[in-house]
Amino acid sequence: MASRDAILSHAQELLDLAAYPDYGPMGLQVAGATEVTSIACGVSASLELFERAAAMGAQLVIVHHGLFWNNESRVVDGVLKARLSALLTADITLAAYHLALDAHPELGNNARLAQELGVEIEGSFGNVGVGGRLRDPESGEAFARRVAALLEREPVAFLSGPAVVERVAICSGGAGRDLPLAAAGGYDLYLTGEPEEPSLHQARELGIHFVAGGHYATERLGVQALSARLADRFGVEWAFIELPNPV
Repeated sequence: MASRDAILSHAQELLDLAAYPDYGPMGLQVAGATEVTSIACGVSASLELFERAAAMGAQLVIVHHGLFWNNESRVVDGVLKARLSALLTADITLAAYHLALDAHPELGNNARLAQELGVEIEGSFGNVGVGGRLRDPESGEAFARRVAALLEREPVAFLSGPAVVERVAICSGGAGRDLPLAAAGGYDLYLTGEPEEPSLHQARELGIHFVAGGHYATERLGVQALSARLADRFGVEWAFIELPNPV
């Protein structure tokens, strides 16, 4: 058993939340039990996630996409009421970590994607992404196949870059708009979650490979890495709740 506040305080320091102004409140979003024996994590806040976390006896839920965003209504409508009710009834704490988790150099979505795909990070890309070199250069087609195997889904791939991919930029989630930035940075391939409507012709005209593995699929790794780190430090159990999403 561990203190909820100690876990959240450590997560805040570990991720350096203050360095990443976000689109809503990050860290604690709903306060539940003060003692934690089990952490559940998932990509996005939802009623199903909270109900499954309650069924497994978790006291803390960690998500990448939380309940509250600056561009959304503050009205507690039926959907938000049901989600809050599920958390409060089960006395579950909800914590969300968005941009800071994308950007973390070890636990972040982009760092984990790079590690799994054999990209040796050379520096940052954009606000929260990473850029680097493939340990073993390969074709765009081969890289896209490895993305499919890692994420267990077929990516959207516009393969218009060089015959051999050496430099790769990565920014998970909805960052298709940064394709021109990747091309301007001299990268051979850009990996993100979602494509934009212009992505096809931008890739062709800029001569770069574009691979979109899915917003959900590219953001599964960070919450798992963070939860595993916290569980190990504080001696509690953890589990990832998979709620597949084709987007």
